[in-house]
Amino acid sequence: MPDLLLCWPGMKLLLKWLLSASVLLALSLLYSGVMIGSFFSALIAALVIGLFNIFLRPLLVILTLPATLVTMGLFLFVINALLFWVAAEILDGFEVRGFSAALLGSLVYSSFGLLIDSALERLFPYQ
Repeated sequence: MPDLLLCWPGMKLLLKWLLSASVLLALSLLYSGVMIGSFFSALIAALVIGLFNIFLRPLLVILTLPATLVTMGLFLFVINALLFWVAAEILDGFEVRGFSAALLGSLVYSSFGLLIDSALERLFPYQ
């Protein structure tokens, strides 16, 4: 039976979403610059950040390509922080205290996102 659940095509996406929400919740507990009201708020925030990264981030990367080239890619951190901050501004139950908190929060969130992706690739190698 457990193998059947691992074969379900949406399981990898579901686990990524749950683990990303857990990272946001842990981040709010460890760092006072990011605050999450509840696990449900963390789920919604992880969903919104994911949607921003899918739809808005590529457009922003293209529009700010000259700044990204001049800064040798460092401007991408600013884009990530802005998306993190905007997500907090439009959601209830998710708060970021200033741009520096958004920068640090997005760095930690993205770093753990890479670890989650790596772990899930090993668990779901063919999806």
